[in-house]
Amino acid sequence: MPGGGGVTRSGATMLLLAIETSCDDTCVAVLRDGAAGVSLLSNLVSSQMIHAEYQGVVPELASREHMRTIGPVLREALSRAQVPLDAIEAVGVTNGPGLIGSLLVGLSLAKALAYARDIPVVGVNHIEAHLASLALEHEMSAVRPPFIGLVASGGHTEIVLATDWSRWELLGATRDDAAGEAFDKVAKLLGLGFPGGPILARTAEAGRADAYAFPRAWLDLARGELDLSFSGLKTAVKLFLDRQGWPMAPADSDTRARLVADVAASFQEAVVDVLAAKLLKAAELTGVHDVVIAGGVAANRALRERLARETGRRGLALHAPAPALCADNAAMVGMAALHHLRRGECSRYDLAAIPNLDDWDGFYRPLP
Repeated sequence: MPGGGGVTRSGATMLLLAIETSCDDTCVAVLRDGAAGVSLLSNLVSSQMIHAEYQGVVPELASREHMRTIGPVLREALSRAQVPLDAIEAVGVTNGPGLIGSLLVGLSLAKALAYARDIPVVGVNHIEAHLASLALEHEMSAVRPPFIGLVASGGHTEIVLATDWSRWELLGATRDDAAGEAFDKVAKLLGLGFPGGPILARTAEAGRADAYAFPRAWLDLARGELDLSFSGLKTAVKLFLDRQGWPMAPADSDTRARLVADVAASFQEAVVDVLAAKLLKAAELTGVHDVVIAGGVAANRALRERLARETGRRGLALHAPAPALCADNAAMVGMAALHHLRRGECSRYDLAAIPNLDDWDGFYRPLP
């Protein structure tokens, strides 16, 4: 099939529909791009609570939930935006990386809508979408590439050099667990519930970050190694809890609560130490002044406060989207798609889902 139809603008504006289904959130947004910038008309997120029973995302259940909810979420997003479907002039959609079954639900809908209406479809990389979330709030400000970006979430931990919006080079990535994944797994060990990252962060506020010396995997940071690893840290926490006789002991509820809070705070400190050090090393090696954090873990207050202090000491500028835009959402996908459309780029109607970041080719074709 050939790709994307012509862009039909109403005056100086474009209405874009954005879809995000890379993991366990069904997300649809409507954006208007005009002379005054981008307006977010609606941004709906339907979170899948079905996974709480399993304390982790079950891929097959996630894809089935996306199929059940994508239609109603789409209709509600259009209704809140007060935009009929036939007014949409382009569709942006996450086509990777992510869970293959989940990706296919959103991608299939996006391609069908675009093909039926002969309008462009733009496949968006989930990493660049998170980085683009910053532009939703700061498009008219001085925040511009190049910048060093950290995308940290339940499925991703990457450090990139962004040379332009939606143009980036991978500098480092996790070799095993993502930072958010480690948060969720340690929260599960502590019996805090799911999704565990935000709960663990709140629990850590009552604990001592120096209570326990959990290990940091520096991976030859001094020589400029920017890859990361968190599986060893997670295992160290588990072995520590095993030595404490967890979960049977301690029997005293106050002592137990103190142990949980101190473990959470000490674990969080270890993650923040590594993320901050690697991100700052990337800025040092590249000589880039602006530093951006995005993704679910970027909402973590301890990480934000540490990076605010450290970038200030080094004369760097730290930028982060509002916490509400750090988690997966379709608005960020729409913003990334608009960056491509502004450059005259779109995807083919036979656009494929690309579940692995290593397989990403970043190919776009000119708009007809």
